[in-house]
Amino acid sequence: MDFELSDDLIALRDVARRFAAEHIAPHARKWDREADIPREVVRKLAELGFLGIFIPTEHGGCGFGDREAAVIMEEIARHCGATALLLDAHNALCSAHIIRAANEEQKKKYLPPLARGDHVGAWALSEPGCGSDAAALTATAVRDGDHWVLNGAKHWITNGAYAGVYVIMARTTPEGGPKGISGFIVERGTPGLIIGPKEDKLGMRGSDTVGLTLENLRVPAANLCGQLHQGFIDAMKVLERGRITIAAMSVGLARGSLEESLRYAKQRESMGKPIFEHQSIQFMLADMAMHVDAARLLTQKAAILSDAGQPSNIEASMAKLFASEIATQACLNAIQIHGGNGYTKEVPVERYLRDAKLCEIGEGSSQIQRIIIARNLLGF
Repeated sequence: MDFELSDDLIALRDVARRFAAEHIAPHARKWDREADIPREVVRKLAELGFLGIFIPTEHGGCGFGDREAAVIMEEIARHCGATALLLDAHNALCSAHIIRAANEEQKKKYLPPLARGDHVGAWALSEPGCGSDAAALTATAVRDGDHWVLNGAKHWITNGAYAGVYVIMARTTPEGGPKGISGFIVERGTPGLIIGPKEDKLGMRGSDTVGLTLENLRVPAANLCGQLHQGFIDAMKVLERGRITIAAMSVGLARGSLEESLRYAKQRESMGKPIFEHQSIQFMLADMAMHVDAARLLTQKAAILSDAGQPSNIEASMAKLFASEIATQACLNAIQIHGGNGYTKEVPVERYLRDAKLCEIGEGSSQIQRIIIARNLLGF
């Protein structure tokens, strides 16, 4: 397995790195404070192709794989976790579900506008009463002639406030459990789709998160996405891919903390010398660098396997679990290195910490990842 980046991947990384440094880094603090990412930034991301990462070229996208996605996500998250989260929900959840499950007519209709940035995509699985236990969802879809009628509530929907296209999971049989769940493509403005207020979050504040109420939401039968009653299987495969992008996002946040700490440690003096000359600081920096590299390698391994069409569920869980947890620790170390300054909003590391914590929760918590890994080891 070759972990070295090809010339094409290096070029893509450099494009994403320059864009993040020039168009994201100077404004990320403001977006965090105002809890909003300007639509003009989304348009610029679309111009680079970053809203069509996985979308095939015949549908207007880049046709990239998971390695390219990981490179892009790390560079964007290096300066703003919220912007990376917007890309994650759009590319690795909404668009990825349509790519995986939709028929060709649906792909031709919905993927090009998503790739162009005409619409931001959202993906609705979680509900107020079910998060980690996604199979316990209770939103219903009942067939009524040439429509499905959806009722229920969805929670923690990233991009939900501004999305133009939603993929919504609902129960299509009365039986509980994973069987009998289906996916539906829903357009913004459809009567019965009620968008709640933005959540006032600890971190990832620039990325909007809302609840959705489905109130006699009539969806054309043609908008069933995938095979009837097979939506849970599709959702789990989508989450598997999403964990790779979350891992890459975590690597970016951890790397940002390391780089900011290195810069500060060379500038700040204590006891008559720069603080990087103190062994206690050196040890923290060494641990951060080691963990960033290890997390990146785990993420790349999962991405390489996924791109090759090989099983990658366990590797994705390992990457997501390890990278998200070391990101939080790296951010804590960065605040410690910055001392009192690190506890203020004058430096970005406090924001990185608030952003990183979500990576341990979203798209399968750390506890869920440990269950997946353990069950694989034990053979059940």
